[in-house]
Amino acid sequence: MKEKTVIKAIEKLEPDLIDLQNILTGIPALAPESGGEGELEKARALENWLVEKGLKNIEFFNSPDPRVKSGVRPNMVVTINGKNTDRNLWIISHLDVVPPGDSSLWDSDPWKAEVKHGKIYGRGTEDNQQGLVSSVGTVLGFFTAGIEPAINIRLVFAADEEVGSAHGIQYLLENTALFKNKDDLIIIPDGGDPEGRTIEVAEKNLLWLKITVKGKQSHGSRPDLGCNSRLAGSYLALKLHDLEKIFDKTDSLFEPPYSTFEPTKIEANVPNVNTIPGEETFYMDMRILPEYSLEMVRKEVENIKAETEERYKVKIIITEEQAVESPATPKDSPVIGILSGAVKTVKNVEAYPVGIGGGTVGSYLRKKGFSPVVWSTLDDMAHQPNEYCLVENMMNDSKILALVALRG
Repeated sequence: MKEKTVIKAIEKLEPDLIDLQNILTGIPALAPESGGEGELEKARALENWLVEKGLKNIEFFNSPDPRVKSGVRPNMVVTINGKNTDRNLWIISHLDVVPPGDSSLWDSDPWKAEVKHGKIYGRGTEDNQQGLVSSVGTVLGFFTAGIEPAINIRLVFAADEEVGSAHGIQYLLENTALFKNKDDLIIIPDGGDPEGRTIEVAEKNLLWLKITVKGKQSHGSRPDLGCNSRLAGSYLALKLHDLEKIFDKTDSLFEPPYSTFEPTKIEANVPNVNTIPGEETFYMDMRILPEYSLEMVRKEVENIKAETEERYKVKIIITEEQAVESPATPKDSPVIGILSGAVKTVKNVEAYPVGIGGGTVGSYLRKKGFSPVVWSTLDDMAHQPNEYCLVENMMNDSKILALVALRG
């Protein structure tokens, strides 16, 4: 009876939740690394909207950041108490988004939500506003229905997820006492599949490298007088890519089931064709199966660096842009069973655990001994032009999260 009542209450909230998507999409919450001023304006707009709906148990945990005008990166926590106040269902989403990229690839203004054919278009509507708004719908469903969840529901709207979470979940874990009970249920609606079948329980270890190769600039006709950093960098990138032949084990939990070592971004070197570059900077994105430690990979990188320096007579500087490794959430963790049952009730599909190559805030929680899962129902439009959120997915996910709170 309670489950049906809460689900009906959530269904009535659809216009309100679409309205919230409209408001949030219109406020670019970009990190300073992406040329933005952070998430505070968006967080305040969300707070005002929630207060208008009657939710007042709202706390801010601001991380200092002098790079933005406000001086802070906001982390919001909204709480609705349950019958068992000693246990929590944490639903963690993030406020920040990525830049829209080439505007010519968009069919509409990326900073103005457009609802069409059951989809809400705009930057951030899926990543991660779908999860954020779904979690809001869950809490409002209980609030408007006048029903108490079995356990506390605590919504976290975190900062800084897109560029490393130093001011988001990492700040909360290191500077607050929010997360205490290792038996709490933790769901991160920031990844999934179109049917809502996959429950992410493990992530590949992540290593992002910034690599600067220093040679000697010369005229294009006189390579004998220079030292070509482009040539050395190309060799180095290929050798690092070949690390997949060293770290060659496979694990069917992941897709792809092997470790990947990909050269990605490259910074501009010289502006003209007939100059041999004396310096080059490029980046590597490495996603490594958890059975290999990052220390093992670092040792191989150092060997390849030394060989390249010797071969091409260059100096190579390697710094780590991001390095994350964490254990997996146990497959018998209670949150998996409860969530799977809720998915079955609402969507009539069987959910199952998987691993991913992408990084989420779940890795930081796992390192601290918690057992989060990453789950939602989405078309995986994150970071793409014409990003959209399916309204049906947003609403169904809200119902599923509500059932977890009732069964927790």
